[in-house]
Amino acid sequence: MPDPRRQVALFRNDLQGEALSFAVPEEILLVSKPAELLPALERAEAARGAGKWLAGYISYEAGYVLEPALTSYLPEERRAPLLCLGVFDAPANIESPQSSTDTHPGLFAPRATWSFSDYESRFTRLHNHLRRGDCYQGNLTFPVTARWQGDPLALFDTLTARQPVRYAAFVDLGGPAVLSRSPELFFEVSADGWIETLPMKGTMARGKTVEEDATLKETLRNDPKNQAENRMIVDLLRNDISRISEVGTLDVPELFHVETYPTVHQMISRVRAKLSRGVTFADILSALFPCGSVTGAPKISAMKILRELETAPRDVYCGAVGWAAPDGRMRFNVAIRTISLYPGGEAVFNVGGGVVFDSTAREEYEECLLKAGFATGEVPAST
Repeated sequence: MPDPRRQVALFRNDLQGEALSFAVPEEILLVSKPAELLPALERAEAARGAGKWLAGYISYEAGYVLEPALTSYLPEERRAPLLCLGVFDAPANIESPQSSTDTHPGLFAPRATWSFSDYESRFTRLHNHLRRGDCYQGNLTFPVTARWQGDPLALFDTLTARQPVRYAAFVDLGGPAVLSRSPELFFEVSADGWIETLPMKGTMARGKTVEEDATLKETLRNDPKNQAENRMIVDLLRNDISRISEVGTLDVPELFHVETYPTVHQMISRVRAKLSRGVTFADILSALFPCGSVTGAPKISAMKILRELETAPRDVYCGAVGWAAPDGRMRFNVAIRTISLYPGGEAVFNVGGGVVFDSTAREEYEECLLKAGFATGEVPAST
């Protein structure tokens, strides 16, 4: 457990200089047993109805519990709680710690747990599923391990300069300390009940010159393969959101927009709808979680296949980190580019990408290693 004086949750939009932070929780809803997940979500909703704020994370494996067809696929060897939510009276100010001279915050020695050969064998099995029509996209992921030192919150601050993003989050409430440098919104709900999600699917490396960079960005925007991947996830999320929204309000106001980050260009679309009356936080999670951009499509089939191919639970990675306000507002990211810090200096952050029929193992593996650069600025070594 974290130091009670430092039980905090912090959310930042680095691009606009906005921050929302929480400290000294009234209660922490920490769930490891599957049977306790839904009751905890009901307690969270009751707390929000009583004027409290919620902040924390939901691990990817909670998706197996929320979907009855996936319950038997839940892995047992999980290292993070299924749910970690703090209950707070109100937002608070959090000061960044001052680093001592002998413990500068750092993350170093990244190592991919899968070699290209490991990845290729699993890619081939996934590709066979695609060929048979068992799914038409699968987001194959694997862990990267590293070492860390210093204060976790100070380490989070050091990562901001390397890759500023809109949906950064730091949570240290129980289980691992979580540093999320996510550029992807899972869902946001306004006080008047509109829900919006920004699925991110489609990646291209930055260019070495301004001219090359502009060309690559335009190439990504018009690339049929990346457009197809993005459209698949847009269709999946439209279907998910339709389960909890008013008829006639579902819209896709933006399709195939490209945003630029320090190391990559990313393709993003936008899906929006008005929530049906009485929809709760648990209802939203049951309909949407985990986000289709990190599973594949169809979601249930893809999750079953990936459970057989991946060698470890994803834990917080590919889950969601965020907050919910008593007035109905909520904002949760998709927990990609997310690092879990464990005692003894062990750090774990996963990488992955969407595989479709015309994907190649070498290109997908290299894209995964490229994405890993957010954490240390270097491509991780292979095992």
